[in-house]
Amino acid sequence: MLKPRNSIALLSPYHSPIVSRSGLSLDLNESMAGCSPRVLARLRSLSAADVSLYPQREIGEQLVANFLGLAPDQVLLTNGVDEALSVLFASYLGPNNDGAGAELLFADPTFVMYPMLGAALGAQAVRLRSGEGEDLALPVADFLARISPRTRVIAIANPNNPTGLAAPRADLLKIAEAAPDAAVLIDEAYFEFCGETLIRDLASHPNLFVARTFSKVYGLAGLRLGVLTGAAEQIGYLRRFCLPFNVNAVALACLEEALADQAFVRDHVALVKRSRERLAQLFDELGLRFWPSQTNFVLVRVGATAQTFVAAMQRRGIMVRDSSANPGCEGCVRITVGTPGQMDGVLQAIREVFTEAHRR
Repeated sequence: MLKPRNSIALLSPYHSPIVSRSGLSLDLNESMAGCSPRVLARLRSLSAADVSLYPQREIGEQLVANFLGLAPDQVLLTNGVDEALSVLFASYLGPNNDGAGAELLFADPTFVMYPMLGAALGAQAVRLRSGEGEDLALPVADFLARISPRTRVIAIANPNNPTGLAAPRADLLKIAEAAPDAAVLIDEAYFEFCGETLIRDLASHPNLFVARTFSKVYGLAGLRLGVLTGAAEQIGYLRRFCLPFNVNAVALACLEEALADQAFVRDHVALVKRSRERLAQLFDELGLRFWPSQTNFVLVRVGATAQTFVAAMQRRGIMVRDSSANPGCEGCVRITVGTPGQMDGVLQAIREVFTEAHRR
């Protein structure tokens, strides 16, 4: 009987959290403001020929390289950051030279795709625990203590998902320098809301990779466009495994306009920060524990009734994410920041839910 590898047969499948699009979806950290009008105009101008020919990824890589101040051979465009992770993990998480299994090192709570991809490849997951008590900060000392010759990939989301916290650049560089034989991925999916990056450190750290996405601040989640950057030699190895036409022609056609409209990006970031502060003020008023976010979402502890809170918000047409299953996030929900008009209704709904809870 045909059977897959054990690591695949034993893998728990990823289930999309999308239940319905009938209400306001604040559970996937998407851009609630949409994409740039310039991107929409480019979409509407596409011809039959634009979508009938194979895409030229290299043209897009040149655009992104120019924007980031890198050489084109340091940039790999992917079908969302998920594909970037898949290519990187598959390239470095094979058996070690002594035949022993490779180790994937990360700290919980973090992006769910890290352990899932590691498990699919049969890697040994080394799961650290973020923070002492409830601070959930990146455990830098634990990373440094746990790095070994078996460590092949270290994955760090910065800012982190689901906490929204960002680690200092100096701490991340300490980890990269302590593991010269491991691929150190800094996943900067939420960079624009934070502003601190390790892109400039690629030249001096050949084991360092930095990922970016167009799904968040650029509002292109539906087009699936990610970026992986690193040393030219290492990116060259990844190209050998990456599929040749992985990025679709529509995404590539919109890329130049998305990058060009930085005024839209700045305005959106400012909008998110204002709305994020409104959420923080309400949580302070309600006496709820939340974490100071540098992303487009906020993690808040609503208590042991997180599922009840999520259900109550859903009845009001607002989807938020139950994060209770993440280590250290018991009783927490993650709420994506919406536009000012959307946040009026969200804040009102949160007040109503807590008012009802106190009446019981």
